[in-house]
Amino acid sequence: MFVITGVTGQVGGIVAARLLTAGVPIRAVARNAEKAAEWKDKGAELALAEMSDADALTKAFAGADGVFLLIPPTFDPTPGFMEVRAVIAALKTALLSSRPAKVVCLSTIGAQAREPNLLSQLGLVEQKLSVLPMPIAFLRAGWFMENTAWDIAPARETCVLSSFLQPLDQPYPMVSVFDVGAKAAELLQHEWVGKQVVELMGPEGVTPNDIAAVLSSILCKPVRAEPVARDTWEQIFTDQGMQNPLPRMRMIDGFNEGWIRFEGEPVKGTTTLDTAMGRLICPGR
Repeated sequence: MFVITGVTGQVGGIVAARLLTAGVPIRAVARNAEKAAEWKDKGAELALAEMSDADALTKAFAGADGVFLLIPPTFDPTPGFMEVRAVIAALKTALLSSRPAKVVCLSTIGAQAREPNLLSQLGLVEQKLSVLPMPIAFLRAGWFMENTAWDIAPARETCVLSSFLQPLDQPYPMVSVFDVGAKAAELLQHEWVGKQVVELMGPEGVTPNDIAAVLSSILCKPVRAEPVARDTWEQIFTDQGMQNPLPRMRMIDGFNEGWIRFEGEPVKGTTTLDTAMGRLICPGR
């Protein structure tokens, strides 16, 4: 049996669905029983646990052939990343107590970057969990294509894609959540020894101009990309309610300046940008 955390989210749900389709029994871990009820209906066991609750996680991981870890994202972290540190401590305790046969942990492109930024949280996860005695794989995914969901409504209204990623003709390593979930499910069903890092992007790099072109096609109206001036970012993010916008700003800087990058040669998924964005408009596509 494989244990899947984050099952009510995009990636965790895809991992769970792939395994169930393959006839593999799973235990779905969620914080909210009502939101996770559909997985029980699909034949999964259900375990309730907060990702900072070591005791509940220990019970959830008990007897597992493998565990998929999805760390809850914190987009506005306190200085020192205290939120993720609490999750790491609980996970280490639970994994050492339950001793699953293997672990696959969703990480990120740039987890190895030395410059502090929002993605440093997953760098900490890798550092702290790498010392565990069981085989562990860190799946470093590129920028999610599905993040463009936030751009659809403004583009429909204004015909403008406001891009923090810039220059507009620079390709960025992006990947669909469908490819990420498929790769995680595949890794869980493989055997290996020790620690491994698997880096994953889509079929090719994606520029902000590419995103605008796909939006134009999907929305049937012209959409152009425009850069958001760097000196306006802090005000924009604080107006959105962020208390500590610097890590997010430095993450975007890292993509734009090239120091958030893959460490090796990434595996390439098959989902194209137009397919990923088309699913956002028409989920059944």
